[in-house]
Amino acid sequence: MDKLSPENPAEWLAYKTLTYTWPLYAIGALYIAGPVIAWSLGTLAVVALYLGPAMRVDLKPHPIPPVVWAWILGMGAMLPILWLGHINWNFSAAQTIKSTIGWAKGWALMALFPLAGAVLPIRRSILIRGQCIVGLWVLCLAPLMLAAPYIGLPERIFTSPLKVVGGPGPEYFTVFLFTYDPATWSPRWQFFAPWSPFAALLGVMMVLFALEEENRNWRAIGIAAGTLMVLASKSRMGLVGLVLCTMPPRALGLMSKRWAWFTAAGLTASLAMTADRLIQTLTTGIATFKNARADSTRVRATLQRIAEERWWEEAIWFGHGRPAPGGHIVEYMPIGTHHTWYGLLFVKGVTGFLALMIPLVFQTLLALADTIASTRGRLPLGILMVILLLSFGENIEIEAYLLWPGLMVLGIHAREIAETSFVQAPTGGVPA
Repeated sequence: MDKLSPENPAEWLAYKTLTYTWPLYAIGALYIAGPVIAWSLGTLAVVALYLGPAMRVDLKPHPIPPVVWAWILGMGAMLPILWLGHINWNFSAAQTIKSTIGWAKGWALMALFPLAGAVLPIRRSILIRGQCIVGLWVLCLAPLMLAAPYIGLPERIFTSPLKVVGGPGPEYFTVFLFTYDPATWSPRWQFFAPWSPFAALLGVMMVLFALEEENRNWRAIGIAAGTLMVLASKSRMGLVGLVLCTMPPRALGLMSKRWAWFTAAGLTASLAMTADRLIQTLTTGIATFKNARADSTRVRATLQRIAEERWWEEAIWFGHGRPAPGGHIVEYMPIGTHHTWYGLLFVKGVTGFLALMIPLVFQTLLALADTIASTRGRLPLGILMVILLLSFGENIEIEAYLLWPGLMVLGIHAREIAETSFVQAPTGGVPA
């Protein structure tokens, strides 16, 4: 296999952190590593922009693209919105400080990684190879992990003492071999994620990265490992993502081909004749999908309904400041969790909702347009689809510490578009 090496300190830090995912997980340090690399690379980006021409040649900065400014402004706005929510609900200074630290480890990462990817000379090929190396770890460790519940090994190995730094819960610092599904008591695997559904979407993201790998051996490793993560997690959302997040971005590139339009027209005509049967099959499939984990579906739906009602009746603009304890009806899950958008409305109100929606829509439109024009947009569009899918079942801000390679690719993509626009600008004109 060919060797791909980092060419500057920024690439080295990103590449080493990514390839050491499993060793970091083994000591329960992944939740710490994410914010550390985010603030390290973010600070390096700001220093590089400040020094400009005085910066060392291999770290020469690129200008911040408009879409990255949108992320910076949106995620920066989350902090004063959080403070206003705390003031409105009379939270103590200690609670406000704790939530501010939570912002620095969560929402801030959604801006810092795109900033680092856009400003610093980090190649997407480095991150693609790094993800495939993580996949190799997955394949090497899979036999032990898959056999663990059948040979009498424990679910969890240990909880790291690093949990003293604080976090959403002990599962972020715990090393698991597998877990049991409480509904069926069958084993599920979560690999290096805190729970299985999240591991499934990380597997989808690994497949997306691997599909862009030029070396066929590494590509096969990444695709196999990502698919294994999806299947072993036994997550419905992961199975949907494996199809929905990989195929459409690659199909969109065909929109510029005449034969693709003729094929689509033919398929549309044939579907018109079988529409009733298709709708019936789809309806049955959706019902089966929901009933596969009926208790989970019920709890999530109840959490969303309560969050929406309390947001509308109690705190429209700036939310409740923090998630609220849930009762028996939602199995004591906190209100404002398990769904990014309902969670934002409950915790941060309309202002927080818009602070995420605006940069996410901006970045998605950018990726869509570029995917139609070139293959360069396929990976960022797939990543955005994973993030969007994840947002309907999880709180993405507390998972940014593992989504960071994808977030960095969004910044790299914005930089690539800006560089292309500059090159294509007419002589003497203003770059687009």
